Amino acid sequence: MSTDAPKPTPRPGVPTPAAIKPHTPAAAPAATPVAASSNSVTFGRVADDGTVFVRTPDGEKEVGSYPDATHEEALAYFARKYDELAASANLLLQRVVQTDLSTQDGQTALKSLREQVLQANVVGDLPALDNTVEQIATALAAKAEVESKARAEAKKESAAKREELVAEAEKIASQPVEKVQWKQSTARMRELLDEWKTLQRSQVRLDKETENSLWTRFSAARNGFDKTRRTHFAKLDEEHSSAKATKQKLVEEAEKLSESTEWGPTAGAFKRLMSEWKRAGRASRADDDALWAKFKAAQDAFFNAKDEVAAAENVEFEANLKVKEELLTQAQALVPIKDLEKAKKDLHAIQDKWDAAGKVPRKDIERMERGMRKVEQTIREAENKQWKKTDPELAARAGSFAQQLQRAVSDLQDEITAAEAKGDDKKAAKLREELKTKQTWLDQAMGGLKEFGS
Repeated sequence: MSTDAPKPTPRPGVPTPAAIKPHTPAAAPAATPVAASSNSVTFGRVADDGTVFVRTPDGEKEVGSYPDATHEEALAYFARKYDELAASANLLLQRVVQTDLSTQDGQTALKSLREQVLQANVVGDLPALDNTVEQIATALAAKAEVESKARAEAKKESAAKREELVAEAEKIASQPVEKVQWKQSTARMRELLDEWKTLQRSQVRLDKETENSLWTRFSAARNGFDKTRRTHFAKLDEEHSSAKATKQKLVEEAEKLSESTEWGPTAGAFKRLMSEWKRAGRASRADDDALWAKFKAAQDAFFNAKDEVAAAENVEFEANLKVKEELLTQAQALVPIKDLEKAKKDLHAIQDKWDAAGKVPRKDIERMERGMRKVEQTIREAENKQWKKTDPELAARAGSFAQQLQRAVSDLQDEITAAEAKGDDKKAAKLREELKTKQTWLDQAMGGLKEFGS
């Protein structure tokens, strides 16, 4: 039995009411808090010697004594200790069911409360206090189940989000090299890694097997993409270097040609250089732009000089055009031909003047040449026709052919007469068709003989 009056001391793990935060409570059994009141003294008594007892379902239990105090004061002291412990239990129950207190923190506080209840020397309704402690344990169990389900759902959601990141990374990595937009794809890969790190910091951690599996896929996609990108740009650098070397040679050749005055051949050479330039591919942007500027400057220098000469020539060529237009008019007046020999003589004179007149502007060349060729062709055809009429060999062949046809016609007429005399109408009809064809040929042959004057 204690001889010294106990001193009330703060209880560890028991929060103050100000720490309670409003919260929608998780599902938990309804609590029946034990009110901290002077009603607790009814559960105790004081013996004549000052010893204080508390009544329990198992009988009375000695809790201590309060020397130099009345029996009422001693009983009230141990009742207040019960009320304080009951208040701590009620407060913890409220925190479990009405705030966002975690299950882990709740279990820690409950463990401390159980130790206090077990060691407590108090007067009050101990079964009710035990009931409150069990309510806290039940509420924590229910809360743990809810938190477990929430964690499972959060893990599922986190895994789904990371699966999306992995799938997108794999899609980027599997693109055909020729279709990859490197700048956008590289930037997106970096963003995906940042998003992965953010999920690691802010989302529920996954189980190790799932985490490792997803990270392995994600890392493989990133590494594969990086390897493909490095290979692509290494190859591109080689192509750029090759194109640069080729185009440097083309620039050197173009600069040599830029001062040439052999307009036709040099223009053809520049056309060839341009074709080779296109086939060379691209160097890096900076190199390609610089080389093209040099190439174009050389090309422009040549063609500007050529255009200046052409412009000066056109002044002269316009005067030549006027002369040739007059000559063409004279040539066209020879048709239709009335006197072939005179027409030939006049055309030769016109042609001599035509050649002496010189060049005309490029845009008029085809028109002028076509007009003169037409006149020349007309006179040439007239000359050929006249020659055929006077060619002895052709006349002899035409006469011989006509004689053969005359004999064939005469023979057919005799055969027809003989067939009719025999009454062979079928043969006679067939012979008449053949006679008709031969007679046509004969008429044409005779017409040809007339052209030869026969």
